[in-house]
Amino acid sequence: MTGFPRYAIYFAAGADSALSRFGAELLGYDAYTGDEVPFPREALQIAPNWRDITADPRKYGFHATLKAPMALASGRTEAGLVAACATFAGQPRTIPVIRPVVDTIGGFIAVIPAEPVDALQQFAADCVREFDSFRASLTAQDRARRKPEKLDERQRDYLDRWGYPYVMEEFRFHMTLTGRLDAERRGPILEMLRGRFAARGLDTLVIDRLALFRQDETRARFRIVGEWTLAR
Repeated sequence: MTGFPRYAIYFAAGADSALSRFGAELLGYDAYTGDEVPFPREALQIAPNWRDITADPRKYGFHATLKAPMALASGRTEAGLVAACATFAGQPRTIPVIRPVVDTIGGFIAVIPAEPVDALQQFAADCVREFDSFRASLTAQDRARRKPEKLDERQRDYLDRWGYPYVMEEFRFHMTLTGRLDAERRGPILEMLRGRFAARGLDTLVIDRLALFRQDETRARFRIVGEWTLAR
């Protein structure tokens, strides 16, 4: 069984940002405060079981994965990880800027870039490499949970090397809004989410920060325990 606490390095848009409020309302959870958030009436009207539809992403909070959840390796500490995050954020880099849209990815709905952005791919790859020394090795159970038989060869290699299959060339930036939906249900929900997103007027999104999330035990939700603005 995976050890706890677990940590993840994610992009989160900032506690007071319009995007964070958009995500927290739809997931019913604010990872900055740990508070429950009422669902929008519009979401409940189109899907009375909205709580069930968003159960999966609610556990993690509204985010985009940079370094997937991990238990700490022997000898590593939260304080050491916090210090490493601060050091990493302080290294000057090209700050990725994307044009965010709401669309489907892998059967669920998320905020994603409208087109690929090389600086974003590089930033994500840097995060994977930089923080891997903090990651405890996958247990056999952890590996099986990722269903390696359903992955292609490169994804299996990445799972074994980096503890997560969707890194490097396999990385796709996404901020998840729903669990998996069948095609019949997906259309009306996608239309509703696109309408709500358009009303926020978020034409560009600057990926200018990283956040450290912690999960204390298997049933707990992830909570933000640190956040850093990237140096330009």
